[in-house]
Amino acid sequence: MTALVQAEGLHTYYGESHILHGVDLRIDAGTSIGLLGRNGMGKSTLIRSIMGHVRPARGSITVRGKNCTRAAPHQVSRLGVAYVPEGRGIFPNLNVRENLRVAARPGFDGRSDWTYERVLETFPRLTERLGHGGQQLSGGEQQMLAIGRALMTNPDLLILDEATEGLAPLVIAEIWRIIGTIRDSGVSTLIVDRNYRKVLAHTDRCVVLEKGKVVEEKDSATLAGQTEVLARYLGV
Repeated sequence: MTALVQAEGLHTYYGESHILHGVDLRIDAGTSIGLLGRNGMGKSTLIRSIMGHVRPARGSITVRGKNCTRAAPHQVSRLGVAYVPEGRGIFPNLNVRENLRVAARPGFDGRSDWTYERVLETFPRLTERLGHGGQQLSGGEQQMLAIGRALMTNPDLLILDEATEGLAPLVIAEIWRIIGTIRDSGVSTLIVDRNYRKVLAHTDRCVVLEKGKVVEEKDSATLAGQTEVLARYLGV
């Protein structure tokens, strides 16, 4: 079966700094993948390489079997991949309603399962803030808006990079509830988060990076029980 996203042998640099060293990653339709590792191990670089924000020097990236190694971000997005970056990236000069509607479009196969109404049902707090500008929202509300806006593109894969960073505990719990809802809906997810226990609990498989290399790739349930491995690569 053709993978939804497949990266093979990726070598990515920032200037002279060699960040990714031959990284492989496969994401199939309907699966949830966790990406773990200490800070600076290459997780965000791998995501940015997949999305076309950074071009790998060597290796290949395919989306739905199409070569996207040199594709622009908007081309990757149109193939059904949505990205919620660290820092959220909402439009501060647009209100909540406008932030959501500007992204609305059918998915790659023409489906529109994630309607405006469904997104608001999933994020009830946003319903109370529809007229508020992006800059007027709390950090948690901005994160909900960023995820909701990504869902308005009806993606087959949603990539979340540090979706809970800097948020209050109650808001973090709400974000993980929403991630569970998205996973249950059949949308594939690729999740980066510092809370490795939550990542393991909300994914089918996890990939661990160490100095830009894949050092572990296992079922999340299996990895959750391997405390020595977690301590070695995550320092927990």
